[in-house]
This record gives sequence, structure tokens and C-alpha cells, in this order.
Amino acid sequence: MSLLPVVFQIVLLLMVAVAAVYDIRFRRIPNWLVLTGLVLGLGLNTFWFQWRGARASLMGIGLAFLIYFPLYLLRGMGAGDVKLMAAIGAIVGAANWFGIFIVSSLLGGVVAIVLLLSRGRLMNSLWNIGFLFQRLFSLKAPYAREELDLSSPKSIKLPHGVAIAGGSVLFLAAAWIWAPR
Repeated sequence: MSLLPVVFQIVLLLMVAVAAVYDIRFRRIPNWLVLTGLVLGLGLNTFWFQWRGARASLMGIGLAFLIYFPLYLLRGMGAGDVKLMAAIGAIVGAANWFGIFIVSSLLGGVVAIVLLLSRGRLMNSLWNIGFLFQRLFSLKAPYAREELDLSSPKSIKLPHGVAIAGGSVLFLAAAWIWAPR
């Protein structure tokens, strides 16, 4: 964890705030937003830290795709979430991106449990998780059940952009408190 320059923090906070609002209202994250984040992240890192910054930015993009793209292919994540995390990686670099990923995942898990409890579907979802792992270990498509496929109206969809935004904010707050200066 490292403390980012203030301009990087502002760009990150603006991008994830807009992404969260769009994800709640329209259930999508716009391409213009993630493209702006990618360009600003790569540009700022290159300007601020020269080639070392460009490398860190590209590694952040690569790590985001390495982790999130398989989730998209398994129909467990939307394409906008993949692109948003890549844009975050461009802004913060690979090491900080991984921290944001961990915090966002934990926050998303808590929100998912609350959502499932409120809809009375927690036990069914736990059975689906077991089914999903059984299918993956058998090298079969995990979305054989409709409620496991994001394209199905029977699935419960979590606006992951909100969890990503919350995770980004919590990560920046933790960096302000604990990162060396």
C-alpha cells in the first residue's frame, strides 16, 4: 500500500463515484468513463513517474484483466466491471490495485449476503456456490443453472461498481492512515 499523489486520488474518486451512480441507475458502466480512466491513469503515471509509472500503470491494467476477465467469461461478472477495474489499475498500479481488489471483494461479499438475506435466498445461493465449484472442478461450465448466469432474469445481480467504489474509498482512507509518507 502506498499513498498516491492527490491528483491520482481525485481522479480515482471521481471515476468510481460516477461508475457507482451509473451502475445503480442504469445497471451498466459507460465505456467513455473507463476509457477516460485508462487514458488519465496511463498519462498521469507516465507524466508523474516517467517510464516506471507507465510500467506500473500497464501492470495494473494487466493484473485487473488477469483476475476479472475469467470471471466475465464464466458469466459471473459484467464487462463494465472488468473495464472499470482495468481503469483503476491504470490509475493506481498493480500493487495498490490488488489492495483495492481485496477490499472491494470483501465489501461486495458483505453486500451480497445482506441482499440475499433480504430476499430470502441465502441458503439457495450457498447451494449454488457448491454446485458452481463442483462444475468448475469437473471442467464444465458453471452457469448450467439459470440463477448462476448473469444474463438470466432469475439471477440476483449486485451492482458491483458500487462495491468497487466503496472498496476504492476504503482503500484510500486506509492509505491515508497507514501508508508511509
